[in-house]
Amino acid sequence: MAELKTSGRPIDQLLEKVLCMNILSSDYFRDLLRLKTYHEVIDEIYNQVDHVEPWMTGNCRGPSTAFCLLYKFFTMKLTVKQMHGLLKHPDSPYIRAIGFLYLRYLGDFKTLWGWYEPYLKDDEEFSPGSSGQMTTMGVYVRDLFLGQVRL
Repeated sequence: MAELKTSGRPIDQLLEKVLCMNILSSDYFRDLLRLKTYHEVIDEIYNQVDHVEPWMTGNCRGPSTAFCLLYKFFTMKLTVKQMHGLLKHPDSPYIRAIGFLYLRYLGDFKTLWGWYEPYLKDDEEFSPGSSGQMTTMGVYVRDLFLGQVRL
């Protein structure tokens, strides 16, 4: 299986430093160490993720489950086949959104358009934020590419 071409940046430099430190020190992320396979992580996304903002909502402001799982994928070095599986996953828009985030943070910028372009007109609706405001996957992908999603 061909490993996905990445930017080559070290994992600890992909996310804002405070977010990265909070992910690594969170009980939830430590619990994710039990997940050994790509499919186990996908199942966890399906069962636990309801938005793809970096931080939890509410008083505690810890790292979101989505970003803990995104970081878990960073440690797994996904293949091209696995990335296609994420981006086309039929069961949850959050699985797909985490795939697009993975590419945004870790992917090689020279290849990013090739990954994103087929999805710009994707009309699957979901709420990327905890506010419940809906958008389409195509608009989300476009905004990720243009840097307009608050990360």
